[in-house]
Amino acid sequence: MTRTRVKICGLTRPEDVDAVVAAGADAVGLVFHPSSPRSVTLEQAAGLCDRLPPFVAAVGLFVDAPEHRIRAVLDRVPLDLLQFHGDEPPEFCQGFGRRWIKAIRMRPGLDPGAQARTYEGAAGLLLDAFDPLLPGGTGRTFDWGHIPARLDLPIVLAGGLRPDNVAEAIRRVRPYAVDVSGGVEIAKGIKDPAKISAFMSGVSDGDSTRDLP
Repeated sequence: MTRTRVKICGLTRPEDVDAVVAAGADAVGLVFHPSSPRSVTLEQAAGLCDRLPPFVAAVGLFVDAPEHRIRAVLDRVPLDLLQFHGDEPPEFCQGFGRRWIKAIRMRPGLDPGAQARTYEGAAGLLLDAFDPLLPGGTGRTFDWGHIPARLDLPIVLAGGLRPDNVAEAIRRVRPYAVDVSGGVEIAKGIKDPAKISAFMSGVSDGDSTRDLP
């Protein structure tokens, strides 16, 4: 049976990192976008990473951040993967000597296949809901039917995922991974261990049927 990987994003508190790790998530996301309510300082991020055991990845999320800002984060925080959530060109994304994924907001008329070719150097393509005012964290889903059956890059599915819809999302899209933030929160940046556990159960439910014809 294929196992869908799980990233839980927007962590701000040590106890939430502990809950995510205990639930069995594969990666945690740390937001370095100052206008986000889930943004963390360098000191916060370094402390959260210190709590991670082996084989749980730390992912840093940036939105059109200047190069010097990203390098300052990398000097202090042991990130395993960079996530670019703005309009960064591929040449910029690959300039930090780290593996990276590119977030694509699924606006009308966008061709995910063309985006995968443009960002062919990425480790994966994160598909998120489009909002003209927000780069992410919208809490809304998008039409999963617009995702091609095959892409040249692994798909990370995001956008409005919750414990009650993640199994269906996995059955329909069959992504490499799913990414959740608001769907497991009681307030922005404050995670709920019960919702995290329910989300992980939903992922397992989806995995149990994703390989069926």
